[in-house]
Amino acid sequence: MKKRKTKLVWLTAAVIAAALALCACSGQGEAADEKKAAQKEAPVSGDTEVDYMVLVNFENPLPDDWLDRVKFHAGINSVGDDVFTETGAHDAYLKLKDDVEKELSDRKVTLELDSAYRSEAAQQKIVDEFTEKYGEEYVKKYVAAPGYSEHHTGLALDLYFIVGDKTVYENEDLVQYPEIWEVIHKRLPEYGFILRYPEGREDITGANYEPWHIRYVGSPETAKDITEKGLTLEEYLADKK
Repeated sequence: MKKRKTKLVWLTAAVIAAALALCACSGQGEAADEKKAAQKEAPVSGDTEVDYMVLVNFENPLPDDWLDRVKFHAGINSVGDDVFTETGAHDAYLKLKDDVEKELSDRKVTLELDSAYRSEAAQQKIVDEFTEKYGEEYVKKYVAAPGYSEHHTGLALDLYFIVGDKTVYENEDLVQYPEIWEVIHKRLPEYGFILRYPEGREDITGANYEPWHIRYVGSPETAKDITEKGLTLEEYLADKK
């Protein structure tokens, strides 16, 4: 009996060890898959001149060779998300951030990047999520199809902020701070940014008013010209033609 029991214990231990090994391998495989998926989200930096006036919207797709041309800065925001931004836009953003935080120092406002570059796979996830939540008609009207999102460029930045020790992150919460957005929007042209989706211009941009969505156009001169004329990027480029 003792010998049989010992054999049974040994067999049980062997089965458990094999199961643990299988779980470990499975876990490592899952971790590797997740790492690969994350790497696919990160853009490959190019090394040629960027067209800062590129137009990507519901009707104009991202140029095929865009990612071959653009250099990206990789960062992490306050909530731990990876954010990839075209390097010129990122440098300008840092100056904007410093300026805004100084002006709003009495309210202890910290400016943060929610997102910039977004892969086509990530855009598809948003389309799927919003289709389930709001329906196909809403998505057709307000959500860009993969390949047609300005976020693919790395020049479009979505902002959020921290007020004191409160992180204001969700869109429905962000719109409750018009006085902070007023300060941010006023400073945008100084650093080459425009408010990409201004209020009341939905018929032209195809997007609702988004105070958090700004776009780098390459120079303060261009940004000031667009802003002072009260034009959308679509209108400005059409006038240039």
